[in-house]
Amino acid sequence: MHLDLIPEALLVQLGYVKNEQTLKQMNAIIDNTNGFEKFSQHLPSFNDALAIEKGFIAMSNTEDYLKIKCDVDSSADNLSAFTALVNHWAEKYKLELKKVEDKNTYYIIGQH
Repeated sequence: MHLDLIPEALLVQLGYVKNEQTLKQMNAIIDNTNGFEKFSQHLPSFNDALAIEKGFIAMSNTEDYLKIKCDVDSSADNLSAFTALVNHWAEKYKLELKKVEDKNTYYIIGQH
């Protein structure tokens, strides 16, 4: 079954309140992310999997991309599991990620 997530549904799935600003931001992210519609239906389950490792998917405040983030320090035991999960997901859906230097954060640039 293929499920297309509309911007409003994706906002709710990622824990955002739907308003004019968040809807505008999500639409900009969708427009800016290559092949978004080909992997977007998997974002809610990936977000759930990330939560186990203290990670999450969020809208970036500085760039028109979604970001994958883990809010633990670099010595945390779950950081390697978080990184492995991110890498597996990126490989599975042929995604280009951009790592933020010195942070446990990746921007989802889009599909290759």
